Amino acid sequence: KKLNTKGGNMGVSLKLQKRLAASVLKCGQRKIWLDPNEIGEISTANSRNNIRKLVKDGYVIKKPPVVHSRARANKKLAAKRKGRHSGAGKRRGTRDARLPAKVLWIRRQRVLRRLLRKYREAKKIDKHLYHELYLKAKGNVFKNKRVLVEYIHKAKNEKTRLKALAEQAEARRNVQKAARERRQERVTKKREDEARKAAITIPKEPKKNKNKNQKNQKNQKQAQKPAQKAAQKPAQKPAQKAQKKNKKGKN
Repeated sequence: KKLNTKGGNMGVSLKLQKRLAASVLKCGQRKIWLDPNEIGEISTANSRNNIRKLVKDGYVIKKPPVVHSRARANKKLAAKRKGRHSGAGKRRGTRDARLPAKVLWIRRQRVLRRLLRKYREAKKIDKHLYHELYLKAKGNVFKNKRVLVEYIHKAKNEKTRLKALAEQAEARRNVQKAARERRQERVTKKREDEARKAAITIPKEPKKNKNKNQKNQKNQKQAQKPAQKAAQKPAQKPAQKAQKKNKKGKN
């Protein structure tokens, strides 16, 4: 056995035991701890079986891993999540370099499109409104999800209002059409009743008698015309002669 004279202290070298213990415990030699009170017994162990017995007895132990504490780091991260340590003096880089506008745009578009997809699958909006809102979102109309939801509610209310107005107008047209039809039926029925009453009260004259009466009336009128002319002529001539005489006397 070799004596350890390092540091001026006389002692037993335990290099072999440390190497064997590291091999048995599958770790580095710096992780092996040997009980200083049992150095005599440890120094006699020159095989792996003997080292295993010492490990079982607790004379040789594998040290626990050295912990690099993250308590301080976790404390600072918790403060940063609340908004601390992020003032002007802590910032390195421009605003767009710290959080690019493109990243913000992509996040917003994904949020809005996810909501539209969800509403379409739940039948809250139809495919036409979905397409309209999709294009509006792409055109930067909605700055966040809340604005989009409010717009959807307004659009649906407006649609129901217009639908109700259209139904009212259609009902009004149907009522007016029915009233016109009833009026027309009453008028036609009244005319039919009048025609039926007239047919019952006034007997129709035969056509031949009518034609004879008309011919007789024409003949009477023709016979009266010459007599009227003859009666008018004598009354007019003396007056005309008197006028001529007066004119001659004046000349």
